[in-house]
Amino acid sequence: MDKNKALEILQNLLKIQSVNDREAEVADYIKLLFDAYPAAQVTEVNYAPGRSNLVITIHGERPGKMLGLAGHMDVVSPGRIAAWRHPPFAGEMDQQNIYGRGASDMKGGLAALICVLLDFLANKRAFAGTIRLFATIGEETGNYGAAQLTQQGFADDLAALIVAEPSQMQVEFTHRGVIDYELNAKGKAAHSATPDSGNNAIDQLFCFYQAVTKLMATKTKIDPILGPLLHNVTQIVGGEQINTIPAQARLYGNIRTTPRYPNRDIMVELQSLVADLNQQPKNQLTLRFHYPERPLPGNPQAPFVQLFKQVASRALGQEVAVVGDGGATDASEFIRAAQKIPVVIFGPGNTSGHQVNEYLTINDYLAAMTIYQQVILHFLR
Repeated sequence: MDKNKALEILQNLLKIQSVNDREAEVADYIKLLFDAYPAAQVTEVNYAPGRSNLVITIHGERPGKMLGLAGHMDVVSPGRIAAWRHPPFAGEMDQQNIYGRGASDMKGGLAALICVLLDFLANKRAFAGTIRLFATIGEETGNYGAAQLTQQGFADDLAALIVAEPSQMQVEFTHRGVIDYELNAKGKAAHSATPDSGNNAIDQLFCFYQAVTKLMATKTKIDPILGPLLHNVTQIVGGEQINTIPAQARLYGNIRTTPRYPNRDIMVELQSLVADLNQQPKNQLTLRFHYPERPLPGNPQAPFVQLFKQVASRALGQEVAVVGDGGATDASEFIRAAQKIPVVIFGPGNTSGHQVNEYLTINDYLAAMTIYQQVILHFLR
C-alpha cells in the first residue's frame, strides 16, 4: 500500500476518541474502508449498544489454513491533556513519528493489519486458505471483545494467530496472565472510644493481607522467560471518619501469573484462604474476581514463531529477539478456542503507551506492514 495512504488510515484512527467503551466510530470507519471490496466478508458482532467487534474474512484462491490477525479498537484515557506536547486525538505527525493516544497501544498495529488486508484485496495477492482479522472492543478493561468472539466460535478454525500489540519489534511468544481481585470486609460501626462494641473491617483486611502474603511467598517456581508470579495489593478503601470504627472496607489486589501457576489454581487457593479466614469469629470477607486473563504458554522453537523471527530479521536487517511479555493481551481469550494454536505477539510500538505524549515511529509502522505481509504469504502458500 502507498505510504501516504497507510499513514492517513492511522491518522484517521487516532482522531477517533475510542476511550475504553467508545469503539463504535472506529468500527464504522474500518467497515467503510472495506466497502469497496465485495470479496471481504465483514461481520459485525454486537456486544452492547454502540459497541461492536468486527470480524473481516478474506479467502485465497486455493483451500488451506486459516491465519488470524488481532487488534483492539479501544484506548485508555489520555489523562491531563494539557501535559501533551501534541494533542492526543489530532494524529499529528513529523518526519519521524506520529503522535496520539493509541499510536503505540495499539492503533498502530491495528492500522498496519488493516492496510495489509486492503493491499491483498486491491492487488489480488495470491495465497491459499483464509485470513481473518479480529478488531476487538474492551481489551484495555478486560478482553471481553475477544472473549465474546471466542465463545461464539470465530477462532475455532485458526491455525495460528498474530496479535499486533506493541512489542518493540521483537517476537513475543508467551506472556503473563492477570488476576484482579476485590476483597470486601463487613464489620460493625462503633465509637472509637468503645471499639469492643464494634467490629473493625480494616482489621479483617489486615488479617487477609498477612495471610495472602504468606501464601504468595510459597509460589517459588520461576518461569525461565517470564520470571516469578507477582502479587501486589494495589488499593485499600475503608472507614467513614477518624473517630468511628469502620463497618466496611475493601481491598484490591493484582496478580501476574505465569504458565507455571495457572489462573484457575491460584483462584481456587484464594477462595480457600478466604473460606478459612471466615472461620474466625469476626471475619466476614467476600472475594470477587474481575476479568481474569490466562497466561499465554508458548514454545520459542515453534515453526510459526521461527518463521516470524526469520521474516522480521530479514526485513529489519538485524536479528530479532524472541522474548516474553509481562503484560496480557487478547490472546488470553483466543487461546480458549477449540484447538491449540501458536500465537505470536508482534507489533509496531514502544513503551510510551498509556503515557502522555504517546507516539509511534513511522519506520516501525511501515516495517510492520511489510513483515505481516511476508509472514502471511509464507504461512499461507
